[in-house]
Amino acid sequence: MDIIKKILTSKWFYYILGGGTLFAILIGALANFVIMPEYTNYNEGVTVPDVTKISLDDAQTLLTDYGLRYEVLDRRANSAFPANYIIDQSPQPLQLVKPNRKVYLTVNTEVSPKAVVPKVVDLSFRNAKIQLENYGFTLGTTSYESNRFRNTVLRQSLTPGDTVDRGAAVNLVISDGLGDRRVTIPDIVGLRLSQAQQRLRQTGLRVGEIRFQPSREEPNTVLSFSPDVEELTEGEELTLLVAERFDAREESESGAVGADTTMSASDSMQRIQADSTDNNN
Repeated sequence: MDIIKKILTSKWFYYILGGGTLFAILIGALANFVIMPEYTNYNEGVTVPDVTKISLDDAQTLLTDYGLRYEVLDRRANSAFPANYIIDQSPQPLQLVKPNRKVYLTVNTEVSPKAVVPKVVDLSFRNAKIQLENYGFTLGTTSYESNRFRNTVLRQSLTPGDTVDRGAAVNLVISDGLGDRRVTIPDIVGLRLSQAQQRLRQTGLRVGEIRFQPSREEPNTVLSFSPDVEELTEGEELTLLVAERFDAREESESGAVGADTTMSASDSMQRIQADSTDNNN
């Protein structure tokens, strides 16, 4: 205890403690303002030049002059640029980076990249689109033809197996789920509208226009259809004439005379005789 007391009361202890603290502060300042800036190039940077729309050779020279490195990251075809011109870069122009930073370049190819056309016939429309995208093609126009396999690719504009420009459009012909066979029109007269529609769909025919006509038949009953034939091609439409509520109100007859129950029998007889005289004249 006496030794500790002597140390704590000694002025040399405080000299040493203060000197150690000062030394630690000096080391921290040296690391912060001298060593670290030297290591990280603090307050020193390079503004990335714009190397797009120039040739690869010119871009390499310019980046080297700026103290930057480069690497060709990708090559793509773009008709807006000459061959071997820079399409894109990363980092983007005017960004501040460290010296010797690598700039990644996308270069326009001399020729358009090619791809093999996949076969998408007999695939579903959805799967065909996915397949075309996976091979680097785009979907062109789509048209529909009658075929019993609904939403199935019937034909494609580019021949499977051919090598063409990547990104080309492929036009598809899709099945609408109907065929080209002749079908007999079912007996739908007298059926309710919903029943007639269901029976026509099952046969492969479509309901086109629905017209309503006042009738004493039960409302929503099919009265007739057109064209009035026995057979149609699968997928064709029928126009249905359907009953609606019959309006039973009759038009009033002009000149009708109602009986006046307030007249006496003699008055009624005199009126009848007067009417008879007028008719004879």
